Amino acid sequence: MDLSTTYLGFKLPHPFFPGASPLADTMDRVRQLEDAGAPMITLRSLFEEQIALESMATSRSMEAIANANAESLSYLPDPEGFVIGPEEYLEHLRQVKAAVKVPVVGSLNGKTAGGWLEYAKLIEQAGADALELHIYTLAADAKEPGDAVVERTVEMVRTLRKAVGIPVAVKLSPFYTSFANVAVQLDAAGADALVLFNRFYHPDIDVEKLELVDTLTLSDSSDLPLRLRWLAIVAGKVQANLAVTGGVHTVLDAVKAIMCGANGVQMVSALLKRGPRYLKTMVTGLSEWLEANEYESMAQMMGSMSMEKCPDPSPFNRASYMRVLQTWVNPYQA
Repeated sequence: MDLSTTYLGFKLPHPFFPGASPLADTMDRVRQLEDAGAPMITLRSLFEEQIALESMATSRSMEAIANANAESLSYLPDPEGFVIGPEEYLEHLRQVKAAVKVPVVGSLNGKTAGGWLEYAKLIEQAGADALELHIYTLAADAKEPGDAVVERTVEMVRTLRKAVGIPVAVKLSPFYTSFANVAVQLDAAGADALVLFNRFYHPDIDVEKLELVDTLTLSDSSDLPLRLRWLAIVAGKVQANLAVTGGVHTVLDAVKAIMCGANGVQMVSALLKRGPRYLKTMVTGLSEWLEANEYESMAQMMGSMSMEKCPDPSPFNRASYMRVLQTWVNPYQA
């Protein structure tokens, strides 16, 4: 069965690849991923805040800066809180690139169109075959209009696109007023792929200590429907490849995502739970499903349930919302 797909300009033998995460933090893990059939390796993200800290540290001592501008530095994390620093990141990238035969994708995570994006050049020079930009920000400023948030996002992609010659993927949150329009703007700005979606980590509250508590919950299949809706809406409206991340844990999850228009399927939580070998399970399962359902290739079903091609696209819009509310029956009163 032909499971091949094209993502970021690379012909991949199948659509499943690990997303940015601790999965590629060690060389042993990297080799396990490649041995398990990963057609592409994405490194964990290097954060805007890390690069800002290193930039300040190289211009003068951290102590001097802290004394001069303690308030501004209080917003940045302690450097020791990061798993790997910028220089170590570049060295790890070089080692990974030398060790594997598959494309290696560097990753930057940030929220502003600042000079830190110039670090992308160093990632390219270190050997990255492509770069993924995670745009992770919560629009909590009541004085900032939505179009300003969008323009900042688009400007980040324009800046990055000018800085590097390698393909660029953009991983986004779903929290834009008109996501389809944002996708079209990013496509025009030069994004080679759009990854749907970042998962926000929601704080909890310790009611006894009156403190916020950071929580991290791995995804499950219940996270997928939001991604399916927007994959289906955006597919066919942009030239950029589309990838899904978050919520793909079973073969049927993957089938749904590909039918809605995904060229690639990023997996993190499922691999953290089950290990790199689960990639082989997914590849085998997808091949068997396609054969059982009389498909000749994965390409044949890709995008078949997108809004442009779906025989009844109403489940993606308001019609479905009205129908569900009007026809729902309370099972406890039946």
